Amino acid sequence: MSENDGKTGFFGRLFGRKAETPAAEPATPEPLSPQTIPANEASTFDEAPAEAEPVAVAEPVPEPAPEPPSANVEPALASAAPEPAPEPAEKTSWWSRLKQGLSRSSSSIGLGISDIFTKRKLDAGTLEDLEDVLIRADLGVVTASRIAQAVGHGRYDKSIDPTEVRAILASEVEKVLAPVARPLTIDAAKKPYVILVVGVNGSGKTTTIGKLAAKFSAEGKKVMLAAGDTFRAAAIEQLQIWGARFNATVISRQQGADAAGLAFDAIKEAATAGADVLIMDTAGRLQNRKELMDELEKIIRVMRKIDPDAPHASLLVLDATVGQNALSQVEIFGRVAGITGLVMTKLDGTARGGILVAIAEKFKLPVHFIGVGESADDLETFEARDFARAIAGIEE
Repeated sequence: MSENDGKTGFFGRLFGRKAETPAAEPATPEPLSPQTIPANEASTFDEAPAEAEPVAVAEPVPEPAPEPPSANVEPALASAAPEPAPEPAEKTSWWSRLKQGLSRSSSSIGLGISDIFTKRKLDAGTLEDLEDVLIRADLGVVTASRIAQAVGHGRYDKSIDPTEVRAILASEVEKVLAPVARPLTIDAAKKPYVILVVGVNGSGKTTTIGKLAAKFSAEGKKVMLAAGDTFRAAAIEQLQIWGARFNATVISRQQGADAAGLAFDAIKEAATAGADVLIMDTAGRLQNRKELMDELEKIIRVMRKIDPDAPHASLLVLDATVGQNALSQVEIFGRVAGITGLVMTKLDGTARGGILVAIAEKFKLPVHFIGVGESADDLETFEARDFARAIAGIEE
């Protein structure tokens, strides 16, 4: 069921009217299906490039001929970095940004809970309605059932305040998430510590890599980035901008170069340069396209010719707006790339934030980071209690 179905169909039936749609909010695109992407272009999409600045000349300027591939490391160009946006006078806390980022999810759940438990005694029907609300928020059938049972325990034929239901919800969600809330730890004995970042088209891989570079650089680590999305020139340029901003050298080749060959060279160059961390970007690829997943397997095989333990961490970046499709992504990428941890992005753009709970329940994989915005500090280490309270709509 789509997000709009959850908000309009469900509450329309409850209140006898359609939910109003905010005029300024753009619709969330559905994930691309294999039929919409030609086989030779499916891996060429990731994040959309920024709009080009208007050119103040009347005649078009011819593009220079591409340079031949070079084995040398290409340092990130400081001149390519845009002027940083001015910092707000007073930066809001992470809790405030997380609560705001999950507001669509918490509002959807909270409104459903209030409608069910206001002026109604608890019985089998109310618990069934509660399960429906939680499943619509993508918490998953198993978790929804467990929460409903916890709410109903010892309370049949009694009134229960919606605030108490939200508190039980937060407690049960925290129980699911606490075992998987683990920070990403860099093993200093493995130098460079190689992190492979994978995911489908548009999930936010390149932006996530830039934010990770910012974090590791702030910790005093020497960071290098490998522009392994060789299909998109924009991805290479985007990574160079992030590298310049946070003093991370970027290893890249011309568009269309072999990504596995780049991975091989990048590990050698990072070892020679004494880098602490090497983060490798990859092209976006749909998990149900075998030929594209085979390419990913090749990158990993080539990496292991240099370092048998590489990559030391394989991070899957998940877009929260895709809902249940994320479960398939975790399963297939896990089988191909040996996923060691998850990063959940775009939680601020969906009412489906509960999908992280369903993923944790099913796969038990570590969740290292979550993102609720575009700036470098909008990616934070995952905390189970904060997430559980935010999605339940509970104040700090």
